Amino acid sequence: MDIKTFIENNLEAMKADLGELVSYNSVYSEDERPFGSTNRKVLDKALELMEQKGLKTVNGDYYCGYGETGEGEKLIGILAHLDIVPAGSDWNSDPFRMVEKDGYLYGRGVSDDKGAAVASMYALKYLIEEGYPFRKRVRLILGCNEESGSACIAHYVSTFGQIDYGFTPDGNFPGIYAEKGMLMGEVRGHHSKIREIEGGEASNVVCKKVTLKVDSGSFDEEKFAQYQKEHGITYEITRDDLTQITVYGTAAHASTPDLGVNAISHALEGLYHADFNDSLTDWFHRYFALTVHGEILGYEDLKDDISNTSINFGVARRDGEDVVISLDMRFPVKTNSEKVKELLQISDEDNEVVFTEVEEPLYFDINSPMIRALKKAYEDVTGDHETEMEAIGGGTYAKAIHNCIAFGCEFIGEDNHIHDANECLKIESFKKQVELYVAAIRNLNEIED
Repeated sequence: MDIKTFIENNLEAMKADLGELVSYNSVYSEDERPFGSTNRKVLDKALELMEQKGLKTVNGDYYCGYGETGEGEKLIGILAHLDIVPAGSDWNSDPFRMVEKDGYLYGRGVSDDKGAAVASMYALKYLIEEGYPFRKRVRLILGCNEESGSACIAHYVSTFGQIDYGFTPDGNFPGIYAEKGMLMGEVRGHHSKIREIEGGEASNVVCKKVTLKVDSGSFDEEKFAQYQKEHGITYEITRDDLTQITVYGTAAHASTPDLGVNAISHALEGLYHADFNDSLTDWFHRYFALTVHGEILGYEDLKDDISNTSINFGVARRDGEDVVISLDMRFPVKTNSEKVKELLQISDEDNEVVFTEVEEPLYFDINSPMIRALKKAYEDVTGDHETEMEAIGGGTYAKAIHNCIAFGCEFIGEDNHIHDANECLKIESFKKQVELYVAAIRNLNEIED
């Protein structure tokens, strides 16, 4: 059977399987180890679905699980994830009840990354049913912690080892041969006059709403209003014992903060320009203000021919006496974390930058056999010989395991609203993914060792 006929015959089953996985609110939780009870349940369901398609499954202590087929010493890995970012607000439908409308599927995780997991399952199902002559083993590895640290894949590697070739369908087509380094941390304002602050959904999402409280009369409301008007920002002010300010922005992925509007940045900058006279807002203005590429700090000097630096402030909260703001930095592929840290030596007695996690950049030669095999799969299926692989600011599983790059799942020109309300997946793209993963597996299987 040709692949297109197979996909049409299985399309309703594909949608049903995806709907099952979307029904689990598999955001990270501490209610049960390692990543929460719902992540355990969604992994059980995914392993069940893989078994139904002829794969031999293993549960990796609920950190991850995999389904395998084929034979041979070499191992091809496909790495997708079942965990999600919080759904947030402003959805037009229930984010955990998949909806089909106008050729699209809607629900949290349909694109990031449950749809790709299902498409990969059906790619393997097709090859198994066709009796494809595998010379290598193929393993679909499903993790449960990609959105909050990728400890799932660290556990996989320590338990099951590395792979020889592979891809993670958690980026863009035609593929990503380089990923920026990542530096995670937080800014802590020790003596800020901000009494309360709460905003943001995740550190890797541009904050779209923040609410804070300050002493009444501590800033010039006319200047605050003028600042927000000049920048086209929506805000609200209410007064009680304290003055409450709510600032609204636009969400985007932390790797592309210039595509969003950061509510935290505009709240702090608005107060600075309104004569708030606060150690944190003064310090924030001095080193960050509204910049998203580290221009004030000198990160432009680290920019290379492939990538630059991006900076995002995603979550704000009060922690005892401190105002704490999450820091998510993505830095160029041809530099290293030590150079990045040097430029962030900006702490003083009132404000501190704390580093919590560092990932070095990922870079592959575009002429290597694995990269050529994946690029050829894309070109053969789509007929597109013009679009080149790219370097990105997002971090994927590829950094957590050897010999792996991101390949799919989003197509050029599509906006699936990943990490935002109304996340969607075009049904035609869902179908095309299956074709591409079949071609990719075949090409990787044919690499001469």
